[in-house]
Amino acid sequence: MPALPWIPVHEPAPAGEMVVMASRFRVKGYRHVLPFLVDSIRVLAQIRRSDGALGVSLVARPLRREFFTLSAWTDRSALDAVVGSEPHRSVMRRQRAAMADSVFTFWTASTTALPLTWKEADERLAAAA
Repeated sequence: MPALPWIPVHEPAPAGEMVVMASRFRVKGYRHVLPFLVDSIRVLAQIRRSDGALGVSLVARPLRREFFTLSAWTDRSALDAVVGSEPHRSVMRRQRAAMADSVFTFWTASTTALPLTWKEADERLAAAA
């Protein structure tokens, strides 16, 4: 499945800084792929309603049991607020047993880099793995 293209959420401050997060999740078995994909869509909907979210992109590789996220935020507290609220909090709890592994990486960038592309995210995730 190709990447869900970059979805802008809120307009960033011109020439400001943002926090970027990329993640990779690998589920243990194929029986976990569809439930993880459904939960990913729930979290995507949450991000699209969230203060501080600048944009998001998702990649699902179901045959490899892998899922990737790339998102941009006004600051780390906006990102942490989403992680700690519903439905994200319940999704983390529900999917924990299905995880074979996960990798996260964070960095700051200029808002002039929007929309983000997967090139730098892929490199950073590979270095973090």
